[in-house]
Amino acid sequence: MTSVTTKDGVQIFYKDWGPKSAQPIVFHHGWPLSSDDWETQMLFFTGKGYRVIAHDRRGHGRSSQVSDGHDMDHYAADAAAVVEHLDLRNAIHVGHSTGGGEATRYVARHGSGRVAKLVLIGAVPPLMLKTEANPGGLPIEVFDGLRQQLAANRTQFYLDFASGPFYGYNRPDAKPSPAVVWNWWRQGMMGSAKAHYDGIKAFSETDFSEDLKSIVVPTLVMHGGDDQIVPVADSAPLSAKLLKNSTLKIHEKLPHGLCTTHADLVNTELLTFIAT
Repeated sequence: MTSVTTKDGVQIFYKDWGPKSAQPIVFHHGWPLSSDDWETQMLFFTGKGYRVIAHDRRGHGRSSQVSDGHDMDHYAADAAAVVEHLDLRNAIHVGHSTGGGEATRYVARHGSGRVAKLVLIGAVPPLMLKTEANPGGLPIEVFDGLRQQLAANRTQFYLDFASGPFYGYNRPDAKPSPAVVWNWWRQGMMGSAKAHYDGIKAFSETDFSEDLKSIVVPTLVMHGGDDQIVPVADSAPLSAKLLKNSTLKIHEKLPHGLCTTHADLVNTELLTFIAT
């Protein structure tokens, strides 16, 4: 198995496809999934001649199911360990959902001299939680509810999450794909319940405002207008404003899981942004 060991002894699994001399694209997956969630994008960009890399976050997929370190600082440092191990330079980093937070913190704190561009898709920055400074955020009860459901019956919770709001399959005109639902469930159940439980705090309570302000590379901020997981009004437009060099694209009626449900559109827009 291809992996790198971090400074605190965690094995991080990663995939590395395509020519080693090609420009690298690094994909950061969402909660509670794995690098498998990027297969459509990785195959597409490998076919376009790029080198594509994706890792499983600690406690997720095939990486070590450790008890600690399930926070954005460790997530970003783990991504940096993969990047440094492979000596990736001039890289494009693409993050979805929680992976968007991870990619943001990585670029802000570890990416100097190594990053060409950043892409945030349905991403959690700047801050999901409702606070006095962030009145449009979601109340803590929402995230407490996720924790309660995970602890009570993770298998059923994950099935309901994928069958409903993640892909917008709970909308009246939706056409659910059982295969997509079960693939989401499979990825989630590969990981550690402890990592996923702790990860809810990481993706909901981390404030990325200062990270966003410090990023100077061109950044594409893409979001679904019908995102039921990371509501668009308090995420993408606010991130775009904080970034120094951003392009904002909101696709009306698209769900949180748009990289799967609308892969052709996402891949085309990514290619346009990356290649120009």
